[in-house]
Amino acid sequence: MSPTVLILNGPNLNMLGTRQPEIYGHTTLADIENACRALGTELGLQTETFQSNHEGALVERIHAACGTAQAIIVNAGAYSHTSIAILDALNIFQGHVIEVHISNIHRRESFRHHSHISQRADGIILGMGVEGYLLAMRRAASVVRG
Repeated sequence: MSPTVLILNGPNLNMLGTRQPEIYGHTTLADIENACRALGTELGLQTETFQSNHEGALVERIHAACGTAQAIIVNAGAYSHTSIAILDALNIFQGHVIEVHISNIHRRESFRHHSHISQRADGIILGMGVEGYLLAMRRAASVVRG
C-alpha cells in the first residue's frame, strides 16, 4: 500500500482565491488540493486533505492520522501562532510533519513571527506561495519512501 500524506489546512484557507489576493494569490484551496493529489499519484503517495475553521476539528483529524498517515503537511493558518492544542496533537503523531505558509510570516505583522507548530515541524516552507505545498509533497515523498 502507498504511504499516506495528510494535507491539513486551518482557518480561512477555505477562502483562498478571494482572501487578500495581494498576499495569497488567486489559487483556491480546491486547486491546491487537486495539484497535491495529482503530484501524490505521480510520487506514489495516497493524499488525504482536510480543512477546518475549528481548532478541535483539526486536533481530531491529527489524532485520526496517528497510525494511518506517514506524514502531515500542515498550514494551520492563524492557529500556527496561537494553538498549543494543535502543537500537542502533532507531538502525538509519530510521522513526519512539514509546516507550510503561503506568505513569509516573518515579513508580516509581528504577532505572526512565532509559530508554535514550528516546534514540532521536521521542515518548514514559507513564502513560496502555493508552490510550497508541492515542495512539501516532494519532501514528504522522499522521507516516507526512504
